[in-house]
Amino acid sequence: MKENEIQDELTSIRSMMERSSKFISLSGLSGVLAGIYALIGAGLAYSIIYGSGGFYNYREYLITDLGRSAADLYTLILIALVVLIASIATCVVLTMRNARKKNQPMWGNSSRQLLFNMAVPLIAGGALILILISRGYVGIVASATLIFYGLALINASNFTFKDVKYLGICEIVLGLFAALLPGYGLLFWAVGFGILHIVYGSIMYLKYDSKS
Repeated sequence: MKENEIQDELTSIRSMMERSSKFISLSGLSGVLAGIYALIGAGLAYSIIYGSGGFYNYREYLITDLGRSAADLYTLILIALVVLIASIATCVVLTMRNARKKNQPMWGNSSRQLLFNMAVPLIAGGALILILISRGYVGIVASATLIFYGLALINASNFTFKDVKYLGICEIVLGLFAALLPGYGLLFWAVGFGILHIVYGSIMYLKYDSKS
């Protein structure tokens, strides 16, 4: 056997081993739909925070600014939860479909590692966000969600597509800008969870899903 043939075979084996140790059934289309859900949620939140008219002005608002009622805050939390649940449900359904197409088990060692490494930053971030809300620091909630979500994605990238890492880095950068400009927190949130997800999901779909 020639040297280049041996090298090709070793490369093929290495690639096969790497793919078997990673969860490669994540759906790019679920990222697009999650981004659309996020933009709808951001639009609803905008109508609550800023009203039906006017320009998107810079505002470092607190709980007392939200219509002078805690009900507005609870509505915003409900919108965020609906967006989160819809995104997770869509991801699970489409990923299950991808797993069947690729003959990969939905629940295995790689998916468990992926879930655990995402869950730790997300749970920690969720706890911090609840503390911030209870203390009235609503202006930096958008920043915290973006940063912790970015950290979760970077963790997860070790057990799935490496492309996920770049999305995570972008989310963290946006989160830092949102911390510097808390009055534009909703705008950064919409870009991070809406537009970036749509762009990332489209790239992933064209790169991986459309070829399967």
